[in-house]
Amino acid sequence: MVIMDIKYMQKALDIAHLSGEDIPVGAVIVKDDKILACYHNQKEQHNDVTAHAEMLALKEASKKLGTWRLNGCDLYVTLEPCPMCAWAILNSRLDNLYFGSYDSLYGAFSTMPELIKKCNSSLNFKGGIMEKECDELLSQYFKKMRK
Repeated sequence: MVIMDIKYMQKALDIAHLSGEDIPVGAVIVKDDKILACYHNQKEQHNDVTAHAEMLALKEASKKLGTWRLNGCDLYVTLEPCPMCAWAILNSRLDNLYFGSYDSLYGAFSTMPELIKKCNSSLNFKGGIMEKECDELLSQYFKKMRK
């Protein structure tokens, strides 16, 4: 595992802890070793089904760069992106996606690999970065929600 993977995934984990009532997911977008955007899930806070950490981070990075084309950027996210986020990620032209926990129900990259391949995207992706820590954060959240 590369040191940068750990550095930025740790930042995503730190951000995920701010999710409040939302599922704790954090996302960080980086370009040239500089953080462009850091967000956590905010669906409950904004009453907005699209307020996933990844979507918010993509919007912020695009705003800062003045373009929706995020070539040269990498996304670190604590949970494998859902299909909605995956489609936005693929279309944003990010170079790399790194995620922590795999999502066997909604994770687009592990459950729909054929769709991802058909998108003609040059996105590289890798899961399982700090997976244990990301899994633990999610596990704690769902235990708390069940009480």
